[in-house]
Amino acid sequence: MNSYLNAYGRQYIDDDDIAAVEKVLRGDFLTGGPTALELEREIAEELGVTFVSLCNSGTSALHLALLSLSVDSAWTVFVPAISFVATANAARMCGANVEFVDVDPDTGLMTPETLRCCVTNWIEHGGSGPVAVVPVHLAGQTVLLEEIYDEAKVYDAKVIIDACHAFGTTQKTVDGSYAVGDCRFADAEVFSFHPVKNIAMGEGGAVTTNTQEIAEKVKLLCSHGITKDSDKFESEFEQEGIPPWYYEMQELGFNYRITDIQAALGISQLKKLPLFKNKRAELVERYRVLLGNRVGSTIKTMPHVYGCEAMWHLMVVLIDFSTTVRTKTELMKALQKQGIGSQVHYIPIYQHPYYRKLKGFIRLPGAELYYSRTLSLPLHPNMKVRDVDLVVSALLKELEL
Repeated sequence: MNSYLNAYGRQYIDDDDIAAVEKVLRGDFLTGGPTALELEREIAEELGVTFVSLCNSGTSALHLALLSLSVDSAWTVFVPAISFVATANAARMCGANVEFVDVDPDTGLMTPETLRCCVTNWIEHGGSGPVAVVPVHLAGQTVLLEEIYDEAKVYDAKVIIDACHAFGTTQKTVDGSYAVGDCRFADAEVFSFHPVKNIAMGEGGAVTTNTQEIAEKVKLLCSHGITKDSDKFESEFEQEGIPPWYYEMQELGFNYRITDIQAALGISQLKKLPLFKNKRAELVERYRVLLGNRVGSTIKTMPHVYGCEAMWHLMVVLIDFSTTVRTKTELMKALQKQGIGSQVHYIPIYQHPYYRKLKGFIRLPGAELYYSRTLSLPLHPNMKVRDVDLVVSALLKELEL
């Protein structure tokens, strides 16, 4: 079995990537240099957005984006029940209340209807105060963003998109197509550049926005709340002027900076974005062909979101384990013995002990149906189409389908 199949996701690194990193290692700046600024400019051009601020992870990006909107303990943040825990954790790190929104049981995505239901229930139970909504693009597919944005604005909510799965995804509308990250339907959007994501930087994240105030706040908080921009200094100086060593800490910030080493890898990876998108699409299509309608309702691929040209991050299949000879645990272990990795994305966030203690008993039927069936199979640019055939053959054999 191909060793590249032993995990659901994996970085693709070639000699160009290695050479780009080596160039920085032999240069003058390992961090705080020009390479990160160059990558910010290139991402802004790629996505068609005004401001890009790099940081050290997608989680940091979420935290910074929320803080840039002044989210604190007075706020309530609505997040989908199906996501990585960081989506909710970032809000809690700001002190905010978190409310969990149910999802479509087939796509795992927040919908305008589930958002409306959650907010209405919150209001009926006495909820009040400023509100933010954090929709999540899952597996590379987008939520119905324009509709969710319109719904959020009914409550005067700020909108931050967790697009960590969807760098490179585009969405078609009646007015044409746009790139995820251009912030036409959000105050800010955030990305992750973890090794299994669509482009890899080791670790890394970004906040995109078209609002200068948000961008400046993100930049300030990303580096200890310190500015070296003399035009922004709050202190007054005597006749001698501003000392050459002077800087000001104006907010309680963080060390969320990215290194030039990571940025160099990001610049090199960004050049391969079309290659990665085409390869992932080819692999997903092969999965769809091999699994489509062969096994009735027992197993199916995630339905396609209308108008979404996905940069696929995950290959999700939905399996009705109530009708199969193996449980999900048994299947994953059986596949692993054959060198095939798989994963579950995700456990509903409210089921984790921290949130059970915080929120009490919660039941969201869409999230729980999705969780009971979801399984992520190998998908990354190192794979060949014939590798998909091997994975599907093993999957069907283990399920006796």
